[in-house]
Amino acid sequence: MNRPDHSATSVSDIAVELTEVDKIFYQRQRSEKVRDVFKNLFRPNIREIRALQKVNLEIRHGEIVAYAGPNGAGKSTTVKLLSSVLAPTSGTVRCLGMDPLKDRVHYVKRIGVVFGQRTELWWDQPVAASFEWKRVVWDIPRDRYNAMLDFVKELLGIDEFFNSLARQLSLGQKMRADLALMLMHEPEILFLDEPTIGIDVLAKRNILDFIKDLNREKGVTVMITSHDMDELEQLAGRIVMIDKGNIAFDGDFRELRGQFGDRRHLIIETADTSPPQLSGVQFIESESNRHHFTFDAAQMSIPTLLDEAAEQTTIRDVETHRAPIDDVIADMYEDWDGEGVN
Repeated sequence: MNRPDHSATSVSDIAVELTEVDKIFYQRQRSEKVRDVFKNLFRPNIREIRALQKVNLEIRHGEIVAYAGPNGAGKSTTVKLLSSVLAPTSGTVRCLGMDPLKDRVHYVKRIGVVFGQRTELWWDQPVAASFEWKRVVWDIPRDRYNAMLDFVKELLGIDEFFNSLARQLSLGQKMRADLALMLMHEPEILFLDEPTIGIDVLAKRNILDFIKDLNREKGVTVMITSHDMDELEQLAGRIVMIDKGNIAFDGDFRELRGQFGDRRHLIIETADTSPPQLSGVQFIESESNRHHFTFDAAQMSIPTLLDEAAEQTTIRDVETHRAPIDDVIADMYEDWDGEGVN
């Protein structure tokens, strides 16, 4: 398993620390058989679901860390542990030097959490009402509130719909408003669970740019989950991969790509619709006379492949680019053995 070396990192540098964390859920199993209904009243059939298994994770102050994995891998469970929604079954969770549950009253004032499919906005009220509510409930001094409001309005562009009803906002506008609202108490660390799910490309870019600016200007630590790996690669310097409750990989994206060589996409446009037969490459698909392949540039050279193709057909055009990070991730999970990447 790949993990960065934190041996030279002092305790004061650590924002998030999970040590040997397990999280087990218990689910009652139902049966449609009549005889089992009475049996389960006295001896219920309980299924054990291990969401996290011996997870060890450290995040330093000021880092942006991508936390990724397939559905059911344990991403949201981890975020809920760190946001004091859930307690671990075993192991320890520390964030900003505190236990998220035992120190909850003080802890929640120093973190921000956004779940992409939920909103903190008052649905039938203007967006401004939700912000004023937070100022009063969180007892934010007026001068600090006004300064932060100016900051988020400038970076997130929420002024245009600040007085609109929350239910009238688009998904992208709602997410920008939720991000802005979450920042009003000036949290030191953000936990973002799928913050760009379902929103359009332009809105997504604005949100990612905002997260980068916030990290650079305020030094805010960010942990973000997403299924969009290209999005995460643009944003984060470090990626932690989780699958079946285990950490599969912990390093930077360059290291992750290096696990499977220098993956490239090759598109060859030919004079006919039949793809050339190339050795050492994987054929993906043909779109009329445009033929798509993927290959490891560390093992095969493009000139060699083109020479081979030219012996079979007339080449009209060639394109090559780095393979999407999603392809690398797919390879990683194919090699997954329950302990990490081989």
